[in-house]
Parts: sequence; structure tokens; C-alpha cells
Amino acid sequence: MLDVVFAALIAVLPVLAWSIWLVKWRKNYALHKRVQLALSAALLITVVAFEVDMRWISGWRERAYESRFWESGAVMKSLYLHLIFSVTTSAIWLAVVVAAVNQFPKPPVPSGHSRRHKFWAWIAAFDLTLTAITGWIFYWMAFVA
Repeated sequence: MLDVVFAALIAVLPVLAWSIWLVKWRKNYALHKRVQLALSAALLITVVAFEVDMRWISGWRERAYESRFWESGAVMKSLYLHLIFSVTTSAIWLAVVVAAVNQFPKPPVPSGHSRRHKFWAWIAAFDLTLTAITGWIFYWMAFVA
């Protein structure tokens, strides 16, 4: 599952960028909505499967003990930093998606909710990028180095 999440984080950022491009430059609100909902579902499924695997099936610490960064505590520090971003990303992303589904007209077009959506969506995108970067750092420190 670690490798799946690592690969998923690589795939998510270009899809996110494409989705932003769709709405910003192409004004394709309906496709942007579908892509975001699909991306949200894929991330939710991946994160749940990852957490189940890491917490109850295979664990991760036993594998990370071999890392040259384990003894110094750097692996755990990188994990905690990653968790800050992943938890805030999850909360913001969920709030953005729920608000968008509830506030935008159907089919989706710009509305009174657009300014707030754009503000929080950019924060969510930035936070997701930091989640990916810190996740890659943790992965490398714990399992590759």
C-alpha cells in the first residue's frame, strides 16, 4: 500500500492541475466537477485502504527500523510534518467539496459561492501539494534511504 499511495500522490497533482485548468481556462465547470468528485473518491478510497493496511494488516514501523534516519528520530518528524498537511488537506478538501455540491447550481456555473470556493479550493490545492511533498519525503526517509 505504501507504493500505491506514493504512486497515487504522483498521479493526483497533474490531475488536480488539469482540473483547475479546465475550470479556469476552458470554463468547463461540469467536467471540473466530475473530475474533482472522482479525485475525491479515489483519494478517500486510497487513504482508507492505506490506513487499514498500515494500522491493522502489515504495519510500517518494522520496515522503517532499517532506515538510517530511524535512530535520529527524523522518520517520525517527517511523518508528523506529513500528518499536519494530510489532516488539514482532508478537512479543507471535504469542506470545499461539500460546500460546492450544496452551493453551486446544477449544472455547475459561476454563482455567489464562486469567490469563497475559489479561495478555499486554492488553499486545498496548495495543502494537497504539501501533503504529497511531505509524503514523498517520509516515504524516502523511512523506506528508501
